[in-house]
Amino acid sequence: MPGKVKTVVKGLSFGGVTEDANAGMVDIKDGKIIRIRPLHFDWKYKPEEFRPWKIEARGSSFEPTMKTLLPPYALAYKNRVYSPNRTMYPLKRVDWNPNGERNPQNRGKSRYVRISWDEATDIVASEIKRIHKKYGPTAILAQADGHGETKTVHAAHGCCRRLLRLMGGYTWQTRNPDSWEGWYWGAKHVWGCEPVGKQRNNTNIVPDIAEHAEMILFWGCDPETTTWGWGGQTVSRLCYWFTELGIKQIYICPDLNYGAAVHADKWIPILPNTDAALHLGIAYYWITNDLYDKEYVATHTVGFDQFKDYVLGKEDGIPKTLSWASKKTGIPTRIIKVLAREWAAKATSICHSNGGPGVRSPYSTEPCRLEVVLLGMQGLGKPGCHQLTMIEWGIFGGWNPPNWLIGDDTNPAPGPVVWPAVVAANRGFTEPDMPQQIIPKLLIHEAILNAPLTWYGNTQCRYLVEDQFVKYKYPADGCSEVHMIWTDTPSWMSCWNGGNRMADAFRSPQIEFVVAQHPWIENDCEFADIILPATTKFETEDIGVDVFTAEYRTVFLDPKCTEPRGESKSDYEIVCAIAEKLGILEEYTMGETEEGLIKKGFDTSGVPQAGLCDWKEFKEKGYYVIPTDPNWKKKDVGMRKFYEDPENNPLRTPSGKLEYYSQRLAEHFPGDNERPPVPHWIEKGESHDERLSGERAKKYPLLIVSNHPRWRVHSQHDDMQWLREMETCKIVGPDGYAYQTMWIHPSEAAKRGIKHGDVVNVFNDRGGVLCGAYVTERLMPGTVYVDHGARYDPIVPGVLDRGGAINTITPHKPISKNATGMAVCGFLVDVERVNVEELKKKYPEAFNRPYNRASGLCYERMLYKEG
Repeated sequence: MPGKVKTVVKGLSFGGVTEDANAGMVDIKDGKIIRIRPLHFDWKYKPEEFRPWKIEARGSSFEPTMKTLLPPYALAYKNRVYSPNRTMYPLKRVDWNPNGERNPQNRGKSRYVRISWDEATDIVASEIKRIHKKYGPTAILAQADGHGETKTVHAAHGCCRRLLRLMGGYTWQTRNPDSWEGWYWGAKHVWGCEPVGKQRNNTNIVPDIAEHAEMILFWGCDPETTTWGWGGQTVSRLCYWFTELGIKQIYICPDLNYGAAVHADKWIPILPNTDAALHLGIAYYWITNDLYDKEYVATHTVGFDQFKDYVLGKEDGIPKTLSWASKKTGIPTRIIKVLAREWAAKATSICHSNGGPGVRSPYSTEPCRLEVVLLGMQGLGKPGCHQLTMIEWGIFGGWNPPNWLIGDDTNPAPGPVVWPAVVAANRGFTEPDMPQQIIPKLLIHEAILNAPLTWYGNTQCRYLVEDQFVKYKYPADGCSEVHMIWTDTPSWMSCWNGGNRMADAFRSPQIEFVVAQHPWIENDCEFADIILPATTKFETEDIGVDVFTAEYRTVFLDPKCTEPRGESKSDYEIVCAIAEKLGILEEYTMGETEEGLIKKGFDTSGVPQAGLCDWKEFKEKGYYVIPTDPNWKKKDVGMRKFYEDPENNPLRTPSGKLEYYSQRLAEHFPGDNERPPVPHWIEKGESHDERLSGERAKKYPLLIVSNHPRWRVHSQHDDMQWLREMETCKIVGPDGYAYQTMWIHPSEAAKRGIKHGDVVNVFNDRGGVLCGAYVTERLMPGTVYVDHGARYDPIVPGVLDRGGAINTITPHKPISKNATGMAVCGFLVDVERVNVEELKKKYPEAFNRPYNRASGLCYERMLYKEG
């Protein structure tokens, strides 16, 4: 007889850290997930118990809904749990022999055979011991950072780091500030906003914008896409409310993105990575027409005269006129003029969902610095004049180096009386740790292929600006080069810079062993020697907090919903099994149990400390909604104190003011023409030649924009069949393969004989990527658009990809020579139509691997079959 339906609460965001969002309700029957739906806050609590909040402005009001506003991939996540691409059993590469020939050159090509857990853990433990004996502990690289499922006890990322530390150390892949590159390496030098370089003091700026702003610039921002994975769809409602209030919304981006399509009063198409030219053209118009706040500039900034000299052409002989800006950006002069005049005349804020492609392009320090410069010229901090981040509200708000905490400082809307945190239960990468040697994630391929290596800055997003002036090197003194890679974050190929170069690094004979643990066989797993099957968060008991959903913050038990698929184990259990083989299991676990860690997480969450809810009530109800802070209206507004009194409310810059000329950059990097003391337009430098004016543009005449994907969170969810049916997600080719969409303007398609639905090759001198052509006027001419994160499916590893992994052909160098961030957008490509039948004849093995037409790549494609 069928059982009853059981309903539990689960967190459904995908940042891979302890801080979660998108709490949902999962209905389970007979051990299977039957549906996922929003969490209704009032399921087990009365609204008055958590104090509903309301923002009032201009005779209207905005209130949170009584449920979470889940994105499509959260609602459809059972597709991912039951994906045909799940890693079912431990696997060993068929031509890798730990006691003989290792064949590193075949990584990415070879298939796999099933082995037992006992054999798999024996191999991993033996390889760790061998590597230690031969090279020392720093020969092992731990790739363990973020952007997987959000878990706590059974942390998706970082469980291996504690084990390796107990073994004597390791080399750590430090994650560069990928969400904030241009802000981190650029804007921090203007306004000192730690730790990531975006406006830090955000308290109550949503109510202030609602009451006072007349115009909002959504600059490279899509509130109908990027925010989904970290906080659901609340900001969509907010944008509709801004329209209701009469606040003009201008979208500045190469594509008519999903937010622009429904919210924009005006779309201003701009060529990718030319924002700095637009900034400078606006500044020129303001300066020459006396349209900026001179008094504010005199009292709140330093270095304006040097900036003014550059804008007017006194420094380089090139006035940054509207005509000059128009030629760089593709925006008509009249549009730039109207934008400049309206911005000067109206109380204007700028919105981002972290910064868009512009913060991850060559020389992206410059547009980020210039944005802050322009905000200052119009009175940053005055009513209605802010930089609003539409994602991860509260992140770094309780920041206290070296920890990154959540809190009020970066929350622009009404917040909770307590910000819950369960980091005490986390077994992953949130543990404070600094091993003997580091390599920034974006430089891993260079370290393996081109050692020795030097760079500036640890690159972790939690570091102070002063660290950007510290020179690091690899190998570090007394440390080995890397000879083994242990990854629980196997998304390098699809999400980082220079993926094809990383393919070469994986195949280097210097790398003797690669072990990957992951719930799905995708991306970097294709280069592993041993693949260990990990569970999804639906197959374990855990605890979580929803801190990024803007309606209300919650803490919840994260119960097991279904049995592990195949022989999968949680990431924590995998490392425990290896620790046991190494004889240090008790030392690794410290005697902690799963149940004990869950309770420890709650006991230290801040909720019982505030007398809000005890363990008994929490276990009984399964979740707790944190009441709204009754004093939220009394809190300071954004940077208002700096606006009103800069002397007594200084910024974290050497002068305490906005620095249009950075003395620190001048002192530490004299002669740096890629990030000079005054923000510049960089036409070309020694690091990159990715402008339409350059020599390479003769062969590759299109600039590519690569946004956060609409139907994925980075590389997650690409196998979810309900989403793959969306016309802007995949285009099915004549071979039945669902190709990643590539947007192209009809005029550019016509030049190349491309029609809607054709299979095309997006290529440059770094390789090629097959996509499906989506011919549309929602993209300006001179560009193509491919979302990053599509699953890597190599036809020829390191040369040609079928899956749409556009990051395989990005530049591999940092954004500039002294700014160690990645440049993965705004680079040059061309596009050509391909004949799929001819490719099938040329590459029969690649085109005849097992393939699931509903969900794409499948587990069977990786298995070795004799004969």
